Amino acid sequence: MNNYRTPFNMDIMPRVIAISMVMLACSNSPKGDEPKANQVPALPQIVPIHSFRVLRTFAHDPRAFTQGLVFDHGELFESTGLYGASSLRRVDLESGDLLRLRALPDSLFGEGITIWKKHIVQITWREHTGLVYDRESFDLLKSFEYETEGWGITHDGKRLIMSDGTATLYFIDPKSFSQLGSVIVHDADGQVTLLNELEYIKGEVFANILQSDRIARIDPNSGKVLGWIDLTGILPQDLRTNTTGVLNGIAYDNKEDRVFVTGKNWPQLFEIEIR
Repeated sequence: MNNYRTPFNMDIMPRVIAISMVMLACSNSPKGDEPKANQVPALPQIVPIHSFRVLRTFAHDPRAFTQGLVFDHGELFESTGLYGASSLRRVDLESGDLLRLRALPDSLFGEGITIWKKHIVQITWREHTGLVYDRESFDLLKSFEYETEGWGITHDGKRLIMSDGTATLYFIDPKSFSQLGSVIVHDADGQVTLLNELEYIKGEVFANILQSDRIARIDPNSGKVLGWIDLTGILPQDLRTNTTGVLNGIAYDNKEDRVFVTGKNWPQLFEIEIR
């Protein structure tokens, strides 16, 4: 179930007092000088915080420095990072076995991936280079350039959507790879930065926030954060080592309505229910 703050939470009492003072001042104003209703400050909208339930647990390669994850037509694809160790992978979901691998040149740091029709689009971190592969063979078909860093990538069926570690989501033409526009992601406290791995789910962009256990649910049209998914504790403490990294990796099975998450060098991948 969603965790909402109630109106009686002490965190919002200063705002309630402030509004009461404004209303009192309005009642003492001479007629004709009364402010209109839309001049009274409104309380910020409360954003829900969702919990989760683990439905299934799968094996995940603890050597995989996960930067991108996508599930398409019954198959799981993964992009891993680090210079000299970056790769594109097809992985068996049930067993975690590696089915196909293409290593990136040592000069490239792999980041997010998405499936666009019969192609896999993979971006790189600081090299301003995107790579387009044949979905089945992993043959490299073309490359393209972009001006920002590359962190996460997904698509909404019409446009590629990309993050660069800031608060900005970029919309990219999937044919020319030119930028179509952008939106700033924000909540009641301001801009939300460190947007990392992305997944498009039911009209929303889900985004890992680097160095946190939260995923933001984002309206791609306005950039507004619609909710937070708190995945604190999803990887048991006894499975964490000095090489275990942060939560990173969201995949969605749109046919079975399943959400998968994992992290960098995690030994497990999880199917979760968002509550």
